[in-house]
Order: sequence, then structure tokens, then C-alpha cells
Amino acid sequence: MRIGMIGLGRMGMNMVRRLMQHDIEVVAYNRSADKVDQIKQEGAIAAYTLQEIKDQLEPPRTVWSMLPAGPATDAVMNQLKELLDAGDTVIEGGNSHYKDDIVNSKEMADNGIKYLDAGVSGGIWGLKVGYCTMVGGPKDEFKRLEPIFKALAPENGYMHCGPAGAGHFVKMVHNGIEYGLMQAYAEGFALIEDSPFGENIDFGELSDLWNQGSVIRSWLLELAADAFKKSERLEDLEGYVDDSGEGRWTVLQSVETATPTPVLTMALMERFSSRRPNDFRNRVLAALRREFGGHAVKKAEDK
Repeated sequence: MRIGMIGLGRMGMNMVRRLMQHDIEVVAYNRSADKVDQIKQEGAIAAYTLQEIKDQLEPPRTVWSMLPAGPATDAVMNQLKELLDAGDTVIEGGNSHYKDDIVNSKEMADNGIKYLDAGVSGGIWGLKVGYCTMVGGPKDEFKRLEPIFKALAPENGYMHCGPAGAGHFVKMVHNGIEYGLMQAYAEGFALIEDSPFGENIDFGELSDLWNQGSVIRSWLLELAADAFKKSERLEDLEGYVDDSGEGRWTVLQSVETATPTPVLTMALMERFSSRRPNDFRNRVLAALRREFGGHAVKKAEDK
């Protein structure tokens, strides 16, 4: 089996490697040629244009796009709609919004092109342990291409979730849950750090302990243990937390369907809060306490 891969970033490059480990040939393309040259040395078939990907695949062709959601993915989807032939298949594996998949699927279908959306989780560890893959689109096409998903995933690590958009929808909610889990761990460790016992606790050792039969054991806790072992109190990091966008979409979806998601919503809000030193909200709170109760405040020059 041979597949084209567009995008050789942190995820795409390792996905190519994992596919090749399972004897799937990959025609690899990236906007910057140096990454194409690199993966060619490892056994991939090089493509320096989208046309070259098409030329080196036999019909019906399968092309997987692994680009950041937004303009980069939109541009490639528009090109593939015109470039590929009826009967070919596009798999969109970036973290796109599921509503975009519904539009892309219809527009591809108008040209006779099949479309699958694949939500992929695994990050930088996927090459070693596999990529959990959530797929939306026609089930018959999913079944035809199942060897690809099986090669990428760990055992029982892929699933057909429904029609176009279902894969990215489930992955979106997955990431919202991830925000909540991370926030819970962060708050728990902070509570211990601020306690009378905090200075005596080795957080790396504690993380390992909690992973031994505890009800809160998880891979995230394993990663926490690794982080604490590198830096006991994470002094080398700034408490600035970005978000990829899927957490926002999850919260917006909860508003759209009036589904209560207080934990996921607050986890997202805490990420926003982390980016605002000397937050105006907190200055307003301090001012109100001073005005109604005469409470002492700290002036900016007191710092």
C-alpha cells in the first residue's frame, strides 16, 4: 500500500516513519524541502510539489494532510479538490473544526473525491507508542484504508466515529477533557505545594506513587513525574499556558447545545488567566474591596 503525506511537522514526520515501519510506502511532501530531503534519506519517496505526490500514487490515490488547522489546511484542501481525480481519497488529519470537515466533504464529493477526517492524538510519543485515531467519513472507505489506521495506532487504538466531521468532533471533546485533567493535576499539586507539608514532598516521587494502583493514575501523571524529575519545582518554566483552539471549540459547542461543562470551561479560562500578569480583573477586585470595606491594597510601586 502507498499513501501520500502532506506536512512533515512534529506529528507528520513521525507518522511517516511509523507507516514505513509497517511496510506502507509513503510519498512525502512539505513546503520546506529540507524536511523532504531528510525523510527521503530514511526511505520515503520524495515529493517537492503536490503534483509530484499525485504523479507517484496509483489510482485510487490516498493523500493524508497533516497541517495546522486554519489557513494552511484550507489552502491545501482547495488545491486537492482541483488536483485529484474522482475516486481518490483525502484524509484530513490536522486539528480542524468538525464543521469545516462537513463543508470539505461535500465539496470533495462534488468532484467525486472521498473524504475522511482523522483526529489524531499521541503527540511526540506517537512514533513509539502509536497514535490514537478517531475517524469520520464513509465507513466503506474507512474499511478500505483500515491498514493505514491500524499501522499508525496502538492495539485497539483507532475507531470509525461516524459521518464526515465525527472524527474531529470526538477529538475536539477529547482535547477539552485533556484541559480539565491537566487543570485538576495542576491545582492538586499547587495545594500540596502551599501546605505546611509542601517543602517535604518530592513531586516526582509522589507522581510515581499515584501511578501505582491509584484511581487517578494516568499517562499525564507519568509525564508530570518526568517533568518534576527534570526540575523539582519547575523553576525553569514560566506559568504561561497556551491553547491549541480545540478547548475553545469544545466550550463553544457546549454553549451551542446548552450542555453544562463547568470543569472544561474553567480549565480553558485558567489558561487565559495564565497569560495576564497583573491582571486588570484583579486590580478591579482590589479596588472594590478598598472602596466598600477600606481594605488595604498594594500599589504598583510597592513591588
